[in-house]
Amino acid sequence: MTHELRRLGIDTSAEHVAFLSADELLCQCLGLHPLDRVEITSGERRMLAILNGVTSDLLPLGTVGVSDAAFRHLGVADGESVEVRPADPPASSEVIRRKVAGEPLAPDALDALVRDIADGRHSKVELTAFVVASTIHGLSNEEVLGLIRATVASGEQLQWDAGIVADKHSIGGIPGNRTTPIVVAIAAAAGLTVPKTSSRAVTSPAGTADTVETLMDVTLPPQRLREVVAQAGACLAWGGAFRLAPADDVIIQVERPLAIDCEGLMLSSILAKKVAAGATHVVIDVPVGPGAKVTDGAAARRLAERFSELAAPLGLTVSVEISQGRGPIGRGVGPALEARDVLAVLRGEASAPTDLRLKGLALAGRLLESAGAAAAGQGREHAAALLESGAAYERFERIRDLQGRRELPAPGPATFEWHAPHAGRVHEISNAAIARAARLAGAPRDVRAGIDLLAAVGDEVSAGEALFRVHSQSPVTLGFAVDYLQARPAAPVTVLPT
Repeated sequence: MTHELRRLGIDTSAEHVAFLSADELLCQCLGLHPLDRVEITSGERRMLAILNGVTSDLLPLGTVGVSDAAFRHLGVADGESVEVRPADPPASSEVIRRKVAGEPLAPDALDALVRDIADGRHSKVELTAFVVASTIHGLSNEEVLGLIRATVASGEQLQWDAGIVADKHSIGGIPGNRTTPIVVAIAAAAGLTVPKTSSRAVTSPAGTADTVETLMDVTLPPQRLREVVAQAGACLAWGGAFRLAPADDVIIQVERPLAIDCEGLMLSSILAKKVAAGATHVVIDVPVGPGAKVTDGAAARRLAERFSELAAPLGLTVSVEISQGRGPIGRGVGPALEARDVLAVLRGEASAPTDLRLKGLALAGRLLESAGAAAAGQGREHAAALLESGAAYERFERIRDLQGRRELPAPGPATFEWHAPHAGRVHEISNAAIARAARLAGAPRDVRAGIDLLAAVGDEVSAGEALFRVHSQSPVTLGFAVDYLQARPAAPVTVLPT
């Protein structure tokens, strides 16, 4: 049946959603119901979408509205005529049902599933079933490899002339922890090629791209990215400007609201992105602690083994650094505050956070040794020399100029300080509480918002001493963060009497 296409300006993340008037659904002209799957076509262009009804007068009869993701995918102009008809579920729905039943999935089945995910053919309900089933039943190394290869094939792949292409990744879960710009600058100063693409935050106060964007342009078209890498040996770009492993981005959007960390899907996500980005040598940061994604050393070592087992068939050399995850790394949590810390470390300032500096050196050292830029056991020393000589900062500034320099914004003017209830030693800083409060204060959308940590784990503090400061653009958003912190049954920072 012919309908007029209308872009409604509704953000449904990556899900393709279509909207019809409730009156049109009630008349049963199309035999459709809400949450049914429809096919929308225009000439050679076609798309599957999940149907929703509209009870207001937003859509007249004979008009089909679509979400932003659906509009972009279909590629038809607003107001054009399209055909709308009922559609059967994609054949790969059977693959999801098999995983729900606990059956192992063969490479061809995973390939079909990933293609349909990348094309937006599955609803969030179906994808949630796949994520939950993969978490409950687990994914074998064979299944993870199948997912990686299918995910890489679902999008673009970057190719580089350099024989060794270095990269770095953290499994996340730790506020601050902005080591990537430090590692990239050191590795590039050592002569390695480091075309680093990073993500924006989804549920954290800042992603690497959000932080770096306060200092330089990160949205680089492919040709410009190549020019930056050719001249500086590295870049710090937003990966969303490229279609690298698009199926993985869709799965992540489903995982995050559920707060599910499926090990097999995490392994697939990280390694697929690295293969698609053209990396050959990767250092992976695995923080361990009570508030981290990995809570004990034994689990971290098992995860490191799986990374190595999976990387070999993909032609990747992976080095895993197991790090401390008992609390945030660095002082700043939020884009501008984290960028301030990065600059302080690279400039060698006395105020630079010691933990961020040491962790950046440890990761950079592992990467230099793995990629052959330093002898075994000498990577950290070589990394420290490049940092202390100013070579790493000089390389970072070169990247900054080539990508388009921006000046670091000042922290938000609305502030609130949290004080120590008594004298003692800082025992623990809640990763979850700090991250949540920073987001409520406005981060990452408000790049000036976040939390400035004034004490670290192990520090001696006096009664009434400020432990951290919340920054926000306005008193209203500051109030959201303060209300959350004060309503928590447990303090965000634990101070034990000495």
